[in-house]
Amino acid sequence: MKKKIKKAKIKTLSSTGKLENRPVLEQLGSWLIPQVLYRPQRKDYILKIYKPEGCVFCTAIRAGKSEESLIVYTGKNASVIMNKFPYNSGHLLIVPNRHCEHVYDLSEEEYTDFTNLLPLTLKVLKKSFNAAGFNVGMNLGYAAGAGIPEHLHQHVIPRWVGDANFLPLIAKTKVMIENLQQVYERLEKNFAELV
Repeated sequence: MKKKIKKAKIKTLSSTGKLENRPVLEQLGSWLIPQVLYRPQRKDYILKIYKPEGCVFCTAIRAGKSEESLIVYTGKNASVIMNKFPYNSGHLLIVPNRHCEHVYDLSEEEYTDFTNLLPLTLKVLKKSFNAAGFNVGMNLGYAAGAGIPEHLHQHVIPRWVGDANFLPLIAKTKVMIENLQQVYERLEKNFAELV
C-alpha cells in the first residue's frame, strides 16, 4: 500500500473573498512568477497620452551632447546615449547617427564606427562603475523585443555579482543607486578622458 503524501496548505482569500485552503507551492509560485495581464487595447490609450514627435534617438542626436539629451559621447557616425529607463546604473545605448533600422542598412564606414564604439564604451563603464561583467546585445525588430525598433541600437549594461535581487520579482520595482544626473556626469567625464 502506497503512503499518501499530504501537501502543505495555507489559507488564502479567493477571488470571491472566501477563505480557502490552497497548496503552498501554488501560492509561492504566484509570488515568484510574474503575472501577465494582456490588454492590447491599452496601447491605443498610452499612445494618446505619450506621443513622441519623431525618433527619440534622432531628436537626441540633433540636440547634441548634453545632460538633457542623455548623449555622453558623439562620434562622426555613431553616438552613445544613456538609457532613460535603465536596467542598471550606467545602462548605455550605442546608436548610429543616421536613422536606420537594421545593421545591413549601415554603410561600411557607419558600421565600423558603430562597432568600434563597443570597446570604448566597455572601458568607460569599467572605469566609471568598476563593473564585474556586461550584458551586450541588440533586439532587432519589434518581434525581437525592441522598444524602439525603427532606429538600430545596441544595449551595453554593466553588471555586478548580486545586482539582481528579489525586489523586481515580488514588487516589480528596481532600485537604482544613483540618479541620471550623477551617472551622466561620471560617464561624460570618463568618455572625455578615454577618447
